[in-house]
Amino acid sequence: MPISPQAYRPEAKLLDLGDGFFDPVAPANFPLTKLHFRNDRAAVQIGVDTLTDDEWTRHFGRFEPLPGTLPQPFALRYHGHQFRNYNPDLGDGRGFTFAQMRDDCGRLMDLGTKGSGQTPWSRAGDGRLTLKGGMREILATEMLEALNVPTSRTLSLIETGEELQRGDEPSPTRSAVLVRLNHSHVRIGSFQRLAYHRDEAALRKLVGYTLRNLYDEDSDDPVRLLDLVVGRTARLAARYMAAGFVHGVLNSDNINVTGESFDYGPWRFAPTWDPAFTAAYFDHQGLYAFGRQPEAIHWDVMQLAVALRQIAESDPLVAALDQFGPRYQPEVTQAILWRLGVRPRNPDADRDLVQATERSLRTSEVGIDRFFFDVFGGELPDTYAEPWTEVRAALASYEPRKDRSHAYWSGEPCSMLIDEVEAIWAPIADHDDWTLLNAKVAAIRNMGEALAE
Repeated sequence: MPISPQAYRPEAKLLDLGDGFFDPVAPANFPLTKLHFRNDRAAVQIGVDTLTDDEWTRHFGRFEPLPGTLPQPFALRYHGHQFRNYNPDLGDGRGFTFAQMRDDCGRLMDLGTKGSGQTPWSRAGDGRLTLKGGMREILATEMLEALNVPTSRTLSLIETGEELQRGDEPSPTRSAVLVRLNHSHVRIGSFQRLAYHRDEAALRKLVGYTLRNLYDEDSDDPVRLLDLVVGRTARLAARYMAAGFVHGVLNSDNINVTGESFDYGPWRFAPTWDPAFTAAYFDHQGLYAFGRQPEAIHWDVMQLAVALRQIAESDPLVAALDQFGPRYQPEVTQAILWRLGVRPRNPDADRDLVQATERSLRTSEVGIDRFFFDVFGGELPDTYAEPWTEVRAALASYEPRKDRSHAYWSGEPCSMLIDEVEAIWAPIADHDDWTLLNAKVAAIRNMGEALAE
């Protein structure tokens, strides 16, 4: 099997946690495995890019074990708050972790699934994923990666030949299994479950596992863990805002402890800077609206602090948690300056520019993607009149962080609004034509090259 011997570095660190953290499961026996998407750009970073398509399908559709890593799939156990209501009946219900390895930066990575079959935590679900849902996750992860948001990466999408019934899309609909590459599937909800059962020994073990394997720190200190998670999640919240992205379901079981976005259901990119814009049709109160995402993520991190209170004193935990706001502010400033394409000057000037930008975007209702495309490098076109005077004046003293020589800047902004998602899906649904999807992925990656340092 042509696994790259230089780049493939298998691990099985999950086994160190032992019983009580996961359940061994078997993947579904699908009637079909038809490969539609393989992410060789991500695969090369973990040494599996040299697999043939047949080998790829056997590993990522039939889940034959990869050499040297986990001996079988494991469904992780966790709890969580869903729209602020505690649910002790969660866990991996249609996915599992089936491999771990080091990437080319030395980070421990998980290969996890979505749509791989039922587990002990499926409840009434069928454990499956719609092909449309898998396509949407490809688009979300590619777009977020290009926009500098820490995110899981869609490694593979394979159609599985079953007809699924769903209440929120025309049924029957086609099934698929997705594989994601993620820097950990340990969630805030993983700690909540152990606190719920008052299992202090397991809490301490999970703290140590997380610090050693995900943060490269030789420590068992729960306060240190919370401090690190506060920093990573503040960065995530800031970059969601700069990207104009709305995750849709920021429950505590959907926030992992490395601050890496994952698990994309009813996501949307906001057309304009509308703080009340929501992604999920069932988010009737706007709990996870665009402008409330920092608050929502902070609230979730608070639940981690509550869980860790069983093994740490409250005062240092509160002190660490209180740093979310002070860390978020410079992170969102940096993230928006990155999208503006300018180099930071000083904290006061940078903050003023970002606040002016947010005000003007909110009052003008100019499209988010259009604005950041037009202004990249720090020059606002003459077509931007009121309310852009303040932004124009502030930008005059900034230097570009990158020029506009890349071919991307000679075209139109790359966006990912809901109408385009539906337009990409239509030919797939009608006659299995993936041309638009492949072209969109190429366009997104082209944008990412233009934006990258």
